[in-house]
Amino acid sequence: MSTGLRPLAEEVREVLSDEVLTGQLPPGSRLDETVLTERFGVSRTPVREALRQMASAGLVEHRHRRGVFVVQVPQQRLAEMFEYAAEMEAACTFLAAMRMMPDEREALLSVHLASYECVRDGDINGYDCANRNLHETIFRGCHNRYLFEAALSARSKVTAYRRVQFHVNERPSDSFFEHDQIVKAILKGAGDEAARLIRQHVRASYRTSQRYLDDIATGVYAK
Repeated sequence: MSTGLRPLAEEVREVLSDEVLTGQLPPGSRLDETVLTERFGVSRTPVREALRQMASAGLVEHRHRRGVFVVQVPQQRLAEMFEYAAEMEAACTFLAAMRMMPDEREALLSVHLASYECVRDGDINGYDCANRNLHETIFRGCHNRYLFEAALSARSKVTAYRRVQFHVNERPSDSFFEHDQIVKAILKGAGDEAARLIRQHVRASYRTSQRYLDDIATGVYAK
């Protein structure tokens, strides 16, 4: 695994979140810190941070004196988390279209075009990473640290769900196309259009994620 607290915690979170969302760790499963530290070969600190992040996303809950357990996320809560993320991202994107400097716009285009290789090669993990990079590049481009932090916080609550959507065959290519429209709007300084497009993009992510989770629950996808 990677070195450093944050990368380790993120890797642990990604693995466990994927297992929760694909049904390998069903609701009611207990996540024991000692077992997890042995499994991942890390200290308790990154494991605790990973579990904290998962609790923030509503995937697990801490039960007093009993430990950490996987829970079923209510559909309404998931819808509200995505709605929150969509609005925060739209606000950042509107300002980014107005405020990004020429070198930032070039960097955004470069990140976007580079992600196509992951789509072409069917590299889900690579595209997930490129996807986060593109969105965070847009957030930084708004040049408002409060909105930037709010957008990151909102996104962190739905990160696991947005990652799992890429298991749906057509979603990476659809996502790339949606990014293409968003990037073009930002590059031409069309703030309202860019905000509208990214709001639609986040909503599409929600619909795909929800469909995937429903299919997992009904056995369409093998767990």
